[in-house]
Amino acid sequence: MLKTLAVANYRSINKLVIPLGRLNLITGPNGSGKSNLYRALRLLAETAQGGVVNALAREGGLNSTFWAGPETITRRMQNGEVPIEASVRRGVKRLRLGFAGDDFSYSIALGLPEQSQSTFSLDPEIKKECIWSGPFYRPASLLVDRDGPMIRARVGRGWEVLAQHTPIFDSLFDQVGSFRTSPEVLQMREFIRRWRFYDHFRSDADAPVRQPQLGTRTPVLHPDGRDLAAALQTIIEIGDPEALRAAISDAFPGARLAIEPLSGGRFAIEFHQEGLLRPLSAAELSDGTLRYLLLVAALLTPRPPTLMVLNEPETSLHPDLLPALARLIIRACGQCQVWVVSHARRLISALQQDPDCNCIVLEKNLGQTAIVGQRMLDEPAWYWPD
Repeated sequence: MLKTLAVANYRSINKLVIPLGRLNLITGPNGSGKSNLYRALRLLAETAQGGVVNALAREGGLNSTFWAGPETITRRMQNGEVPIEASVRRGVKRLRLGFAGDDFSYSIALGLPEQSQSTFSLDPEIKKECIWSGPFYRPASLLVDRDGPMIRARVGRGWEVLAQHTPIFDSLFDQVGSFRTSPEVLQMREFIRRWRFYDHFRSDADAPVRQPQLGTRTPVLHPDGRDLAAALQTIIEIGDPEALRAAISDAFPGARLAIEPLSGGRFAIEFHQEGLLRPLSAAELSDGTLRYLLLVAALLTPRPPTLMVLNEPETSLHPDLLPALARLIIRACGQCQVWVVSHARRLISALQQDPDCNCIVLEKNLGQTAIVGQRMLDEPAWYWPD
């Protein structure tokens, strides 16, 4: 489980160190930085998929994602005694992302090339990557150290060079096949690859989920929900069918769900509601009902991830469905760590009924994202590798 998330120099986040629990609720007013924090987590996930440089390019390049304010905001600036103004930069300009866990921790720093004759001169470079043991970085706990193109790993009391000419746009996770002496790299990569994000379920009239789809065993719902019928049938056969029935009944009393196999190996959803003489197909369901079924399939997965992230799951849902959704999320926390980004008061209130809910309220202070009530001594211990 992740214990700490650290982000520096990314959009509205100048510096943020967040304590994490089993259930994490991220909320705050519009413009407070919820989306930026979510994007930072997605960028971290891209490191294990080999796509962090491309992901930054899709955001407009590294220059456009850098924190646009001064390197340091002094107390006099915060009190309004002096205007906000730039100063001489003391350190190099880096986008830094990292997290800490019980066993291993990881950080990455990206920057612009100092000199380049390449046409891709605006592509960010990976300047530093580190894996260390335990939740706190110390030089003695460092296990794998990537400095520019060179990657080395600790062997006994010394170091072994694993690679000397690593491409500046490749993460050390892309080189894992050649690291026979460093199983931590493989373990960390697989840990990150098991993170799961759900933020764009399609429910429009032309969405694939509204049409019968080819059915194969689907323990993990696709990010856009296209294989919903197969995912629900997988839960019925090898997952927890009682939890599925309870989740449907909790939100729609008297309703039940069935998956009908069609010709050609396709599956179709049949939603039986009390008082109706025939079941409704996926094409007939409202956006809210369909989206709730998608969330049910995601949260009741027979193959739980290490981390599940739900970005504004309340979208299209009627407020009366939110308490049932909250109970489903709390149940999922028994199988994996969950991260919810929301501004729906009813969902927030229902999730906060759980004593383990770690509620992070964000605010903007002089353009900088901060955690409400968090002072310097309240921050989890975090040290960026040199």
